[in-house]
Amino acid sequence: MAMATSPSDPAASPSPVASPVPPLDPHAVPMVALNYGVRRRLGLYLNPRAAAAADWTALAEALGCSFLEIRRLEGLPDPTATLLEEWPARCPGGATVGQLLDVLRRLGRDDVLTDLAGSVGSGTEIFDAFICYCQKDLQFVQEMIRELEQTEFKLKLCVFDRDVLPGACVYSISGELIERRCRRMVVVVSDDYLESEECDFQTKFALSLSPGARHKRLIPVKYKSMKNEFPSILRFITICDYTNPCTKKWFWTRLAKSLMLP
Repeated sequence: MAMATSPSDPAASPSPVASPVPPLDPHAVPMVALNYGVRRRLGLYLNPRAAAAADWTALAEALGCSFLEIRRLEGLPDPTATLLEEWPARCPGGATVGQLLDVLRRLGRDDVLTDLAGSVGSGTEIFDAFICYCQKDLQFVQEMIRELEQTEFKLKLCVFDRDVLPGACVYSISGELIERRCRRMVVVVSDDYLESEECDFQTKFALSLSPGARHKRLIPVKYKSMKNEFPSILRFITICDYTNPCTKKWFWTRLAKSLMLP
């Protein structure tokens, strides 16, 4: 499904290929941007006590933990995860992914950096799409995850409740994700979406990055009938309509192909 504008709209002319997402300096990426999946994999490497390699205790010492703090962490099922969650609060100016990478290099854990090169090694993850939704539409977003990530499409979606840790400013983290780390944005439109200030900000921010949808960054999705009118700022973009019984059979395939466009 390619998004389109009306023939009279100047945005209907051939659009340039969107510029690739610029690389980020990992020292500018706050630790809160390191998602749950990456943290779990770090735990698989660092939680086991090892005599021949630096484990989580060595990381804790390098991050400034005291003996008593390390003893407290020893009793937890995932000490690495707790360590990484608590570290930013103790770090002057806030902790960054780049600082974590530097520590892992000093500890000689190049195996960790090599295996996680697509996420930790580069300091950040790049997603196929940021999913803009409100909490009441989370069940549909969970279905979207199953259909687009856990099937042959194997897309990587950025779902705020799953991939972003609590504690950061919603607007600043959303802006960074949409602009720097997500190739496109799927907007789950519903009556509840219209009442969400966060969704309103995310949609307008994404539109400001691609005026007239020339780079086809936004894909509006309507998954249930609405009492209110469809938002005017999205009317000029072709929607992916889950409520249409004639096209519902091809809905997920069309959406996936839209996200996979260059």
